[in-house]
Amino acid sequence: MRNGWKGAIKLRVEAETMTLYAVTDRAWAKKKTLMEQVEEALEGGITFLQLREKNLSQEEFIKEAKEMKELAAKYKVPFVINDNIDVALAVDADGVHIGQDDMSVEEARKLLGEDKIIGVSAHNVNEAMKAQKGGADYLGVGAVCATSTKKDANVVSKEEIKKIKEAVDIPIVAIGGIKKDNIHTLKGTGVDGVAVVSAIFAAEDIKETSKELLDTVKEMKQD
Repeated sequence: MRNGWKGAIKLRVEAETMTLYAVTDRAWAKKKTLMEQVEEALEGGITFLQLREKNLSQEEFIKEAKEMKELAAKYKVPFVINDNIDVALAVDADGVHIGQDDMSVEEARKLLGEDKIIGVSAHNVNEAMKAQKGGADYLGVGAVCATSTKKDANVVSKEEIKKIKEAVDIPIVAIGGIKKDNIHTLKGTGVDGVAVVSAIFAAEDIKETSKELLDTVKEMKQD
């Protein structure tokens, strides 16, 4: 059994923590700062936070990550960095999320140590099983719908998601093109939650939208 993320000898993630997983995108930070948007999402009830930055310098990335880590800790929400293990180590983040084209889970584990969360993107059963065997703590499965965030992402079928869930013991979160009005399509797949970007950060009222998304995911999981 995995231990809870906070205060455990091994920092791991429980299925409930995956319910509403927010992935940042500064492209939507126009009227407000990214940090203001993130705090609104935290107030609204997101259960997991990933900082994703593709165009910041390492120095700027680390500065931002330190500030966001403190914010996530205030709300007792796990905080991971997308792809960049150097930044994760520099700020002592709760972990990282890596893709299939990034370093291996085993290599990430060597660098991060045994007490950190490692999430891995998976698109099929083989990738999912390999990630679990390598020591991944959760999987991001998708894209489950067409998405503007990753235009080259292939859509993973509902049947494949179910197969992945049956093949692994670690939590899985669905990602890719997920919005409030299509969350119900994941019913019956067994996913532990959803990961969203624009569904939260493009919203006018981020706090209220986060609350609605959280309720919708919980309803989908109970049905």
